[in-house]
Amino acid sequence: MAFGHTRLDVRRAPQSSYFSCSTTTVAVFVALCLVAVWMASSMLVTPAEFSPFELKVRPLPPHDSPPATGSLGQGDGIREMERDVLVDPVPAKETIRDDPPPVTQQLPPVTDSMDGENQQEDVKEQVRKPDQQRASEQPEVFLDGSQAELFNETTTERGPWQTKAAQSNKDTKEQTLTSSSPVSFSWALCNVDAGADYIPCLDNIEAIKKLRSTKHYEHRERHCPEKPPTCLVPLPEGYRNPIRWPKSRDQIWYNNVPHTKLVEYKGHQNWVKVSGEYLIFPGGGTQFKHGALHYIDFIQEAKKDVAWGKQSRVVLDVGCGVASFGGYLFDRDVITMSFAPKDEHEAQVQFALERGIPAISTVMGTKRLPFPSRVFDVVHCARCRVPWHIEGGKLLLELDRLLRPGGYFVWSATPVYQKLPEDVEIWQAMSALTSSMCWKMVNKVKDRVNRVGIAIYRKPTDNSCYEARSETNPPLCGEYDDPDAAWNISLGTCMHKLPVDPTIRGSQWPELWPLRLEKPPYWLRGSEAGVYGKAAPEDFQADYEHWKRVVSNSYMNGLGIDWSSVRNVMDMKAVYAGFAAALRDLKVWVMNVVPIDSPDTLPIIYERGLFGLYHDWCESFSTYPRTYDLLHANHLFSKVKKRCELLPVIVEVDRVLRPEGRLIVRDNIETISEVENIVKSLHWEVRMSYSQDKEGLLFVQKTTWRPNETEAKL
Repeated sequence: MAFGHTRLDVRRAPQSSYFSCSTTTVAVFVALCLVAVWMASSMLVTPAEFSPFELKVRPLPPHDSPPATGSLGQGDGIREMERDVLVDPVPAKETIRDDPPPVTQQLPPVTDSMDGENQQEDVKEQVRKPDQQRASEQPEVFLDGSQAELFNETTTERGPWQTKAAQSNKDTKEQTLTSSSPVSFSWALCNVDAGADYIPCLDNIEAIKKLRSTKHYEHRERHCPEKPPTCLVPLPEGYRNPIRWPKSRDQIWYNNVPHTKLVEYKGHQNWVKVSGEYLIFPGGGTQFKHGALHYIDFIQEAKKDVAWGKQSRVVLDVGCGVASFGGYLFDRDVITMSFAPKDEHEAQVQFALERGIPAISTVMGTKRLPFPSRVFDVVHCARCRVPWHIEGGKLLLELDRLLRPGGYFVWSATPVYQKLPEDVEIWQAMSALTSSMCWKMVNKVKDRVNRVGIAIYRKPTDNSCYEARSETNPPLCGEYDDPDAAWNISLGTCMHKLPVDPTIRGSQWPELWPLRLEKPPYWLRGSEAGVYGKAAPEDFQADYEHWKRVVSNSYMNGLGIDWSSVRNVMDMKAVYAGFAAALRDLKVWVMNVVPIDSPDTLPIIYERGLFGLYHDWCESFSTYPRTYDLLHANHLFSKVKKRCELLPVIVEVDRVLRPEGRLIVRDNIETISEVENIVKSLHWEVRMSYSQDKEGLLFVQKTTWRPNETEAKL
């Protein structure tokens, strides 16, 4: 059936076997039946004034609230949801979790949106006239697909909205592809050594074997297969739904991440312990055996200006281990981008994500990290095993690129507080290097509780120190070395000059948190157009207001999501991170991804006190399987199809999403249909699918289904 028409499920009532009556009675009964049929058929005709849409609603589990449906209209280039309607759920006893075909339900025509706060009271009263709509109600907005990327023709030019693809030294030219995905799909489990922990771009054994050197951790960097995999990652034996936050910070199911090497290596440092069917995280670390919160407060006592949760909001934790530092910084209203390589410290990042703490698998090797310049308020390293002082300080210079002017580098390692010959040598080398970089050591102090020391350095806020150096080593970067070029870019051996123009990003510290979340950055110019075509500050604000309406009117109440079960969220195409900002009051964190072929808005995301990274969705993401509870894709897949096949991208979504995790897709109807066909073949449950004209929304939920077959070993 074509999109744009209502599909109704008209179910027949059970008929009685027989009855006896007089001829007159039969005649009267038949007449009444004909009248009833005429009236019923009249009600099933969609009136001309109602916008038609297609709706498919899955039965919801008992703990979920009923989904909402909407009619889509268009005005001023923006598609709006004209109404939110609650649909009575199928009774719990009829819900079959592993039944893939969707159930369609008949809906009465409606003309208006319902106030989200009063939806439960208004379930029975689903029809309201347009003049009954309250002026205060804000409809959900669907952005016009034609405006979703205003800068399609100009992103390759140098400027504020340059894409990472344009900056990268990797060929990412757009090509016109038509999907060759088959109508039917044949699935098999991946046959790889990594098993249930498979990360395609980090477990490419054949590519790693061909490396000429692993001296700079090249074997821990991304080496994506030429042909993205279309196999499915198996579940660990005994896998269970993750424990919910905040309890998950302290314990997780052992069977979900069945690895014990870290217990053997780091158990004495209170990283992780085994207790029956659980893995327990006491909150310790190599440098904070007596708990992360004491260590976090110790840092602030050493330097009051750190001001966790106000001045310092976004932190980078290098070599994070199981990310307890970042996990407890949530208590100080700080978000932390933690990272560590996939190495002999088995599954450390997987532990972090299973606990509900943000982290990615990456390494400081030969490439820049996938972040823009001058965005982190604090960078932290606690025994992170990174040789900062060697090879001209190349790795520390990468931190200099990432650290905000005036930001702090907190270094806790044995050279800071021990006097062994090797430690003394490293300390002297670090002192010389940081001095030549104009980093000022603002404190060096020892924690008597943990018996460790920290050194805190501050990056300069202007170029005066650079210009006064007697030796220009490390040198300043040339004007054509773009500090924001971060996708597949080799590390440099130079420092970038700091901005002096007060209207340029990095010349001023952001507003204190939480004001920075809602206020457009000072460096967004009204003379420049934003992603959607308005003046940049106005564009930013319009995006934020749009996603607040969508989240409030639709996602919070309309989709039947049990938000207490959601912790790890990813916005696969974040733009200004309005979606993440709208979720601020929930106990979730959002990984905001800016695709490399989209306008570079990631600095704006960091400026507002959120975080994210660059990524190419034609490749696998640097995370373990089963690590996100909800993925959000707003007009992403239709754009990805221009560069690569859609099928492997959806397979990657399946890899990243946890069983019973949700995917929300907003896109054109052709793409919605393709995605829906693929996820149905994966036995996902289609909770909602509606569309009108050329736009639609798909809300689906992954199940625990895995195929019985295993692919042939290559």
